[in-house]
Amino acid sequence: MAEERVVEQAVREWFHTLERCVRQVDYETARRMFAADVLSFGTRTVVVSGLDRLVAKQWSGIWPNIGDFTIEFDQLHWGASGDLAWAIVPWKSTGFHPDGMAFPRPGRATVIFECRDGKWLAIHTHFSLFPGTPQTTHGEKR
Repeated sequence: MAEERVVEQAVREWFHTLERCVRQVDYETARRMFAADVLSFGTRTVVVSGLDRLVAKQWSGIWPNIGDFTIEFDQLHWGASGDLAWAIVPWKSTGFHPDGMAFPRPGRATVIFECRDGKWLAIHTHFSLFPGTPQTTHGEKR
């Protein structure tokens, strides 16, 4: 039971840190939360293999162009077995149309973690938008 609380705290802290990183467009801190060999799906890319490609093909095209990225912690579900853990959680953000008008940009995430050298790292992520949400966001975050 105590170990379960430790894993839950690690998962929650991972999402809190990600939330801060997205809001601050802090790629360096975020990079330390992911395995170098991460495999991902995103709101902008179909499949990305490797952390460098994730930053280039997904994060850099989204993070600077959204606002108010917020994890819905009251809807977080997670589980763990040994050195693997998983979590699913909805999130929300603000996107921008080409004319600068804001729109709600809700989505959901699935993350698989592996504990490597005592640290929980994301080895797989899947971030997707809720159905009907515009796929692109334009302009710099306000």
